[in-house]
Amino acid sequence: MKKTTSKLSSRTNYIFAIGLILVILLVDFYTKYIVRNDVRFIKGVPLIPNLLNLIYVKNEGAAFSMLSGYRIALIIISSLAIILGIYAITRLYRNNKIIILAVSMVIAGGIGNLIDRIFFGFVTDMISLSFFPPVFNVADISVTLGCIILIIYIIAFDSSNERP
Repeated sequence: MKKTTSKLSSRTNYIFAIGLILVILLVDFYTKYIVRNDVRFIKGVPLIPNLLNLIYVKNEGAAFSMLSGYRIALIIISSLAIILGIYAITRLYRNNKIIILAVSMVIAGGIGNLIDRIFFGFVTDMISLSFFPPVFNVADISVTLGCIILIIYIIAFDSSNERP
């Protein structure tokens, strides 16, 4: 009976992970599509004056435009991270809902930016905050939040961190 419950729980977790990834990807693709196809975003559109603007930026690097010009390396690194994330939630942590949530967010953001890099040669960024210089996108938010959740989980709940 316990094995059946475990399989059902794993299946439910996989459905949750796939659903979350698809929702994040849809929002990411939609926002990038809108920004790439509306000329108003070239100069920027203020949403909250002096705080939040939407502006079309082509980012050929990773976070903070690091590794600009290393497209193939970024594609390989992103692909490996996505594969590692899928392995983690299907083999290592299939019953840990927090890990599945966090890793699914990282996978979704990684896929969103990977697709941009492959098809456009750059990542479409658009969210600009007056107090935070780098421009970013929905995929970046997803990866960042996923990593924050993982870090908090590891620090607060992972008992394997205890030292003798």
